[in-house]
Amino acid sequence: MSNPFFEHRLNINRRHFLSKMSVGLGSVALGSLLIKDLFKDSANATEGIINGLPHFAPRAKRVIYLFQNGAPSQLESFDYKPTLNKMFGQDLPESIRNGQRLTGMTANQDKFPLVGSYFPFKQYGNAGTWISDLFPNIAKIADDICVIKSMHTEAINHDPALTFMQTGAQQGNRPSMGAWLSYGLGSENQNLPAFCVLLSKGKGNGQGVYSKLWTNGFLDSKHQGVQFSNSEERVLYLNDQDGVSRADRRKMLDNLNELNAMNLEDTGDPEIKTKIEQYELAYRMQTAVPEITDITKEPDSVIKLYGPDCLVPGSYASNCLLARKLSESGVRFVQIYHQGWDQHSNLVGEMPAQAMDVDRASAALVQDLKQRGLLDETLVIWGGEFGRTNYCQGPLSSDTYGRDHHPRAYSIWMAGGGVKPGMVYGETDEFGYNIIENPMHINDFHATVLNLLGLDHEKLIYKHLGRRYKLTDVAGHVVKDILV
Repeated sequence: MSNPFFEHRLNINRRHFLSKMSVGLGSVALGSLLIKDLFKDSANATEGIINGLPHFAPRAKRVIYLFQNGAPSQLESFDYKPTLNKMFGQDLPESIRNGQRLTGMTANQDKFPLVGSYFPFKQYGNAGTWISDLFPNIAKIADDICVIKSMHTEAINHDPALTFMQTGAQQGNRPSMGAWLSYGLGSENQNLPAFCVLLSKGKGNGQGVYSKLWTNGFLDSKHQGVQFSNSEERVLYLNDQDGVSRADRRKMLDNLNELNAMNLEDTGDPEIKTKIEQYELAYRMQTAVPEITDITKEPDSVIKLYGPDCLVPGSYASNCLLARKLSESGVRFVQIYHQGWDQHSNLVGEMPAQAMDVDRASAALVQDLKQRGLLDETLVIWGGEFGRTNYCQGPLSSDTYGRDHHPRAYSIWMAGGGVKPGMVYGETDEFGYNIIENPMHINDFHATVLNLLGLDHEKLIYKHLGRRYKLTDVAGHVVKDILV
């Protein structure tokens, strides 16, 4: 009588036959994962081999995205509109709004009273960039950044707008920017993930963040962002348990990998290969991560630059410094989500503390990269998912006003990585409502970021369920005017 456990081996299919006629797919996969240069010419083997190749010479090697979750008001940051102060309390002309769709929070308002910024603006740098007094440290790096005042989107609520900005689509289950870059270029450091995610909470009204913003979508799961913890143990469950030595861990992984390799050989499931890779990466991270995440070893000059908050795990300042350390170590894409920018009311009371949370560390990151000679090869992005209305939401007041969501125009800034420094791109009308010069859609933004990293957005494609997907979907063009 035959043993049922082995009966499945009698059902030899084409894959099983071909694998048994060679050394076996599982053995090859395991060997290539454990010995990275097994099939490479030793003369060409280098430390930190890039898995993918760019389509053309890149300007940037890595990205640090400082995402201001909740949508900071462009009218209190980088889009100076004195007309709004002069016309305080007057109703927004219908010819300007032109029937634009509104959120449920202001759709029932009878009037849309204009309200200018409570905070003064000044001009900085060679380009005379207007920057609010809320951001004095960013003002000091005006000659290093490119302020884009003409971003726009179709999404009017946070969830679709966040998802659109991060994945190129308003619905879920699409790969995020970091996942696309991991897929297209791989990692520069085999001991660290290609895509890392850091979270921090501000002092304002927060919008939630969720893992679909850094998902791999339909790409292999190895491209998903690795979320760091806000505790002193920055990557949870990475360390060995008490009583487990590194030798024991290595032996356990070897045995587990052999079982996974056998399963891969039998089924051909690519996720099994990914699982093997992730186990091996986690093992290598046990050595790399503690050293990189130890901020206390940074010199006093660096701590002073970022401010004392950088010594508090999970703070925005700490995450900015950690982002520099991760990027410097070869992490392809570092994403910081900083919550607290949803000022529908009491903007004057909330936004100064929220701006203070990010101003010093954001500027310090650019300065730190620059003094280390890394800014030219590192693209830094700062901004949210949409803008804020030029009219007041709720009761009108010059010092307690709030602003609703505004998708038609908002501001972000970029620095380094092949972007022209010290310039302003795009312009809005005198009401700060509509774009009148050089609009940049989210698809254009994504196409431009990919271009800076040497990737053609029309060629970075993944076929899924019979369709060819791209980060930019069926739109997008590279904004060459902001490139060096």
